[in-house]
Amino acid sequence: MKSLYTQGVLASTVIGTALSGAPALAQPQAPNPFGTTGQAQNQLATVKGSSGLGGGDLPAIIGTIINVVLGFMGIVLLFYIILAGWEWMSAGGEKGGVETAKARIKNAVIGLVIIVSAYAISSFVITQLANLTK
Repeated sequence: MKSLYTQGVLASTVIGTALSGAPALAQPQAPNPFGTTGQAQNQLATVKGSSGLGGGDLPAIIGTIINVVLGFMGIVLLFYIILAGWEWMSAGGEKGGVETAKARIKNAVIGLVIIVSAYAISSFVITQLANLTK
C-alpha cells in the first residue's frame, strides 16, 4: 500500500502535467513571421523594393553591383588625389615632398584610366548579356 504522501505527489504530478498543456490550447496560435504572408517576408519585400535590386534579372543585378563598386573606387581615387595635392602644397618647395606628391597624382590618374576602362568594359559586357538573355 502506498503512503498518503506518495499518492498525493502522484496525483499532483498527473494533474499538473494535464493542466500544463491547457494554456497552449486556450491561446490562439501566433502567425508564423517567416511564412509566405508573415511579417518578416513583408519586410524583406519592402527592403528588396527599396534597394533597387528587386525585380531585376541577373545581369541587371550584377551591373548594379559593379557600378556601386566602381563608384566607391572613384570616391577613394578622389580622396587620393586630394591627399596628393595637400602633400604638394604642404611640401614647402622641398624637392622630395613635391616628387612624392607628383608620383601619387600620376598613380591616381593611372587609376582613373583603369576605373573608367573597367566601367566601359563591364557596361558593354552586361549590356550584351542582357541582350542575349532576352
